[in-house]
Amino acid sequence: MTTLQITHTGAVARITLNRPEVRNAFNDEVIAELTQAFTLLGQDAKVRAIVLAAEGPAFCAGADLNWMRRMADYTRAENLADAGALAEMLRTIHSCLKPTIARVQGDVFAGGVGLVAACDMAVSVDTATYCLSEVKLGLIPATISPYVIRAMGTRASQRYFLTAERFSAAEAHRIGFVHEVVGADQLDAKVDELTQALVSASPNAVRACKMLVNEVAGRDIDATLIARTVEGIADIRSSTEGKEGVQSFLQKRKPSWLL
Repeated sequence: MTTLQITHTGAVARITLNRPEVRNAFNDEVIAELTQAFTLLGQDAKVRAIVLAAEGPAFCAGADLNWMRRMADYTRAENLADAGALAEMLRTIHSCLKPTIARVQGDVFAGGVGLVAACDMAVSVDTATYCLSEVKLGLIPATISPYVIRAMGTRASQRYFLTAERFSAAEAHRIGFVHEVVGADQLDAKVDELTQALVSASPNAVRACKMLVNEVAGRDIDATLIARTVEGIADIRSSTEGKEGVQSFLQKRKPSWLL
């Protein structure tokens, strides 16, 4: 990896964007490496949670300027291929088998907002500024929109997609885009608090819960959905970890995944 740093602390892996000189803007190389990193760590049995972080004053400024210059001369076919790679990166992060947390230490612009939205959770420093700036360039946040709209809701998206206003970390928290806003000196402690909660839970149940949210969100509560949830609880109750979790609770001992 040339654009990322990957480190491990116990069962927690950290992927760090490491291009502070360009405000961690992404290009085709960053996209490929993020896709590879989340795929490999998602499949690693030793990893129980993944933190996406960044070096420098900005978390991610969106697209790299040199990359944008190249794209300016792309044909429609080349643009389709390029956007497809970005879409696959976001899908890979969103569907990663392990829970993911965005550790936002600085400003987040354009496609960077998509990176945060694709993660399951987000903790932001209180000085971070957010902006969906695409319309100022005559563009639209199309590829990131499925994740951003899910994360901040339709109503907030209608405003910030259309106006390209900058908004604060406090506003990002108010609209539900980030889960926690803290001072810089508390950022790692809050992220650690969340990762500790994740690694203390049943790995199988955490994975199933992540799938459950994606399956249930936005769907009509009909007979099909209800039947799927009935199957879900029956399957997890009869699983090895499900049985172990209930037995350990009844026997007042630690479950096997904490031993």
